[in-house]
Amino acid sequence: MGFTGKILWVDLTHCSVTEETVPFTVYEKYLSGIGLAAYYLTKEIPENCDPLGPENILGFVSGLLTGTGALFAGRWLAVCKSPLTGGWGDANCGGYFAPALKRCGYDAIFVKGKAKQPVYVYVKNGAASIEDADHLWGLDAIEAEERLIASYSGGRKPAVACIGTGGESLSLISGICHDKGRIAARSGVGAVMGSKKLKAIVVGGSKPIRPKYPDRLKEQTLRLSEQIKKQKVFFLPDRVLTWMGAIEPFIKNHQPINGMLTASVMKRWGTAAMTNMSLRNGDAPIKNWAGSPKEIAPDTYRALSPAAIESREVKKYHCYACPIGCGGICEITKDSGTNPQKLHTHKPEYETINSFGPLLLNSDVDSIFSINDKLNRAGLDTISVAGTIAFAIECYQTGLVSKDRFEGLELRWGDAEAIETLCDKIIRREGIGNLLADGVRAAVRNLGLASEDAAIHAGGQELPAHDGRRDPGYAVHYSVEPTPGRHTVGSFQYYVSFCLWKRIPSLPVLGKRTPKSDSFKPSAENARCLVACSAYKMVIDASGLCLFGALLGIDHLDTFALLEAAAGLGYTPEEYMIIGRRIQTLRQIFNLRQGLRATQNRQSDRASGQPPLRYGPNKGKTLRLNEMIRAYWTEIGWDEEGVPTSESLKQLGLEEFLDIGQEAGT
Repeated sequence: MGFTGKILWVDLTHCSVTEETVPFTVYEKYLSGIGLAAYYLTKEIPENCDPLGPENILGFVSGLLTGTGALFAGRWLAVCKSPLTGGWGDANCGGYFAPALKRCGYDAIFVKGKAKQPVYVYVKNGAASIEDADHLWGLDAIEAEERLIASYSGGRKPAVACIGTGGESLSLISGICHDKGRIAARSGVGAVMGSKKLKAIVVGGSKPIRPKYPDRLKEQTLRLSEQIKKQKVFFLPDRVLTWMGAIEPFIKNHQPINGMLTASVMKRWGTAAMTNMSLRNGDAPIKNWAGSPKEIAPDTYRALSPAAIESREVKKYHCYACPIGCGGICEITKDSGTNPQKLHTHKPEYETINSFGPLLLNSDVDSIFSINDKLNRAGLDTISVAGTIAFAIECYQTGLVSKDRFEGLELRWGDAEAIETLCDKIIRREGIGNLLADGVRAAVRNLGLASEDAAIHAGGQELPAHDGRRDPGYAVHYSVEPTPGRHTVGSFQYYVSFCLWKRIPSLPVLGKRTPKSDSFKPSAENARCLVACSAYKMVIDASGLCLFGALLGIDHLDTFALLEAAAGLGYTPEEYMIIGRRIQTLRQIFNLRQGLRATQNRQSDRASGQPPLRYGPNKGKTLRLNEMIRAYWTEIGWDEEGVPTSESLKQLGLEEFLDIGQEAGT
């Protein structure tokens, strides 16, 4: 069926573990993964819970398709009430943790309470124990993982999810690490884990996972596998991508992208392929969202090019069940005085390259590799750390904050040494770094600022490296999602790539005859596209699928057919999309129960073009964001304050949560 039918509860306060059988009706309504998490966290976390208190619940969830043989089904989620935003928190990660968790016999592990001293949890094939972790506390994430794996040598290699020093020090921008540098980075999930004195979860299961219709699933998998194998790796030089980025703003209509071309590019360069292309087409934010390509030196394009990143790669990295392998293991030199060391580290992703590059006007690629490795070891979110440093540089340069607060550190745009020094201070919570270690919204409070114009975020979460002034779908999703500031949910380009109308004919078709300018209008049709993105992403996260697989298009990765082969629920694509809406709405109810209003998640004015940029592809653009947000709420069945209506809750089968919605609406 694709489900194990069980979840594991770990109570650190009472040092106990219990198994719970999940009613099949829960799977029918919410699938697994994020759906299972939304159901249990909304029911079990008390209202107005302290996110760093023992009543918060930290969950680790796999997906319905994980371990069934489906391609791209290797993602897992950490879930909790976010200490960064005050609402729903989740962070997505790849690697090999998801199948190892599910093979233990559980679809999810939920942790509550707080240990008296550092501990880790070991789970294997239906048995679990809480172990002492005093000897691991204070180690970075990679060191801790290596020691734990060595402790369980002799059988199947276990998978480890652990925190670094960032989570231990309760940094609100810390994540949970896996596989020596993969990281579930967002929402401050690492701080929640640290608050529970939980250093790691170690899973080493070997139980089989059986789909309902293995032959049908195998047929789907082989078909897609053959398509990807036949697609040759992108052979043109990387400067072609830069030219494509320069040309793109002059193309007036939406251009559907062949999913196999996406696979070809990702096979060769991974997400680093996007850097120069995004700089030229307006997708990449520059100089704390106030700059344009005019301020990017020509040598920056060479320094941060996909080829420059690829030149350090020593081998490709594939997550579980992934036929593309967009990751890479790179070799860098760590300068330790007279004895420099060669280190192997994960290749920085596009988000990290742009955030520590053009966002800070930094063209020193060595510093980006070094910072990426340091933050992976500390378990800190590169997007949030870079956004916070951009805020700090602007405050320093404009005099918004007295230079005395920076203790002699001179912050200049593009100064790689100063950027890395400030990064080190944030990791250690040292001096000014301590005031910045919880993100930009907390930094505004810590520094006693009357204005937060330079603090770019949505609901407290720093924005990623995709500009809504180019694709307003990003801006809407940054602002309406229960976990705000998230680029991995939807945009108009995502919608075009998903091609959902091929399975759901009632959805709008965005093709070569659809002007891109139309996407800037707060229309009901545009809202339908973006709500479809939200619903589909919930289905993806309930399945354990990778977004990059979904971006190949529904005609390549047929999510609905895979779910039917694995679970055999007898649902149509439309019915699966209703499940996606149900999960999305339940996450919104979670926020309301925690006292968070939907209007609090709107992204910063600067990112919406207020004031508009004077140069570059996004010159003069100001989004009608409030109107677009309201159109989204209307389409999904929420009122003008973002509260799900009683009618909508009944239609989605969420009657048991009616009281929460009604209380929030009063």
